[in-house]
Amino acid sequence: MEDLHPLLFELGMEELPPKALPALRDALRDECLQRLRAAGIAPASVTAFATPRRLALLFDGIPTRQPDQIQERRGPAVSAAFDADGTPTRAAEGFARSCGVEVEALERENTDKGEYLVYREARPGASLENLLPGILAAGLAALPTPKRMRWGSSDVEFVRPVHWLVLLHGERLVEIELLGLRSGRSTRGHRFHSSHELELAHAGDYARVLEHDGMVLASFDDRRAAIAAQIQAEAEAAGGQALIDPTLLDEVTALVEWPVALTGGFDERFLDVPQEALISTMQDNQKYFPLVDAAGKMLPQFVVISNIRSRYPEAVRGGNERVLRPRFADAEFFWEQDRRETLESRQPWLETVVFERRLGTLADKSRRVARLMEGLAGPMGLDPALARRAALLSKCDLGTRMVFEFPELQGTMGRYYAQHDREPEALAQALEQHYWPRQAGGDLPEGPLAQALALADRLDTLVGIFAIGKEPTGARDPFALRRAALGLLRILIEREQPLALTPLLQAAASGVSDRVAEAPEAVARVRAYVLERLRGYLLEQGMAAEVFEAVAALEPDVPLDFVRRARAVQQFRSRPESEALAAANKRTHNLLRKAGDEGSGDIDESLLQTPAEQLLLEALRAVEPRVAAAVDQGDYVAAMSELAGLRAPVDAFFTDVLVMVDDPPLRANRLALLRQLAARFDSVADISRLATG
Repeated sequence: MEDLHPLLFELGMEELPPKALPALRDALRDECLQRLRAAGIAPASVTAFATPRRLALLFDGIPTRQPDQIQERRGPAVSAAFDADGTPTRAAEGFARSCGVEVEALERENTDKGEYLVYREARPGASLENLLPGILAAGLAALPTPKRMRWGSSDVEFVRPVHWLVLLHGERLVEIELLGLRSGRSTRGHRFHSSHELELAHAGDYARVLEHDGMVLASFDDRRAAIAAQIQAEAEAAGGQALIDPTLLDEVTALVEWPVALTGGFDERFLDVPQEALISTMQDNQKYFPLVDAAGKMLPQFVVISNIRSRYPEAVRGGNERVLRPRFADAEFFWEQDRRETLESRQPWLETVVFERRLGTLADKSRRVARLMEGLAGPMGLDPALARRAALLSKCDLGTRMVFEFPELQGTMGRYYAQHDREPEALAQALEQHYWPRQAGGDLPEGPLAQALALADRLDTLVGIFAIGKEPTGARDPFALRRAALGLLRILIEREQPLALTPLLQAAASGVSDRVAEAPEAVARVRAYVLERLRGYLLEQGMAAEVFEAVAALEPDVPLDFVRRARAVQQFRSRPESEALAAANKRTHNLLRKAGDEGSGDIDESLLQTPAEQLLLEALRAVEPRVAAAVDQGDYVAAMSELAGLRAPVDAFFTDVLVMVDDPPLRANRLALLRQLAARFDSVADISRLATG
């Protein structure tokens, strides 16, 4: 067998967009690997590399050419290819001629449609030099780059101008042309620390040569781990803990090739500014990693990742400190100026900001949310006056200088300013937390006032946007309604708020209808949309789709109740009795559907002719009060456990009893017994949906 050798492909270029680098690396790996497999030269493994200036792939175990290819063509059916004497017909001769052979060289193949003539020809596999240009060009063309650029006088397009191309198969240079470059064996090291080209003797030398001779950590994952370790070491030396946001860590990893961590500091007076503003400035603007103490309180220090190993680290540190100082000074100024006005005094400003043209201003939205809060006060145990005030103040921080400069701090600054205004602490917390969860899996509002405000705000947005016909379509969701619906559900379910969905949506529609007459008509569409999000929420947790459908068939309106039923059914589904009972319930539903209203009366015990009928009725009467009590208490697991005990009498009934007999009274009585059986099971879910047959 031919020896296999590693194949190295590297494309060097101007600095790539940092946030896109991991996706570009993964896409190039997947696209090229897919095409190598299709060509029959799939490697045993592949390692993908990515730095700001390069994308590279190292494939392990690639042959110099693909295996011989068997070309196959199917011709006419044998019955049409030969006459009764076995003489080839024109069809056979024509097919052979088109293949360049005699009829005798054709083979026969049996298929499910009969016997056919076939022609098979072995052709030598293509060489690596012939295969790679197309494979690599297609892989690069498939990269997720929405905008490509040209440079110089060339017509070549790529995400960034390209400068070098390496393609080695073991020790051998594979000569191709790609993106206007000829392949070579020379790579380039760090832009500042390695001024000369680095020649690679073997594909497997790639990462080692770059690290030791070029001061480049080519592996994105290794570089990321090294950066995290350096940050932790700097934080420990400073006596604190680093706030390492994973997204920021990825971005910084994509910005450097040779990371060097340095600790900088700033004036302690800035610690009087809310630390969220300082952290936002450091992370979003400067790409620094803040330090905090064991209690989470910010320290006057940060860690910065430099892309050079400087002989003058103090100069690098000082430069980063100087850049940070004016940004902190601005935040300090905004903080001081904003506190000269109360949140309440900013309410007139809300009248000037349009939320949505047909839905009015932020002030209109705040008043609608306030009405919803008054309705939620009773069920959620809130002071109506406090609930209304929380709603009217909920958007006032949007008019502050701090939020204008740092939009991501909306709500957070509302809490700070409410505390400064000596508002109740529950209200201050609600102003921040009504935006929670801010992202998938994020923290949920903690107190009932915050939960109510979060619900009311989302309800108004969902119903209002649907009412004006701007619900999400495809990938477009400009009002983030998917996130709003999922947040609504998570609060109701995970904070165990037993509120019915339809009345909440109707209350929201009532508030919108004075502006949009179609608002009440939107309730059904919003409800369906929210339930579809509930489906996704449960399926992501491992719930089976048929379990969701079994509960949805009963149309429970309380999301918390819906989930409790679904979890009980999911648990029931794992029991040995579930499959037989699901099949029996499916049969029961089919019989009742065909029977129409027949058997809707009471059961006449005198018409129970078989022991199986009597046994089933006795079992139903025994289990009914226990099931009803469990359902009333919301203990659906206990209810399903009781119902599981019906398997034996149900099996006996369907084995021994013919339901659709010719005798009308007897048939009606048996149908009535089945109606009672179905009613017991349908008190939790339609488990007939679990049947596999």
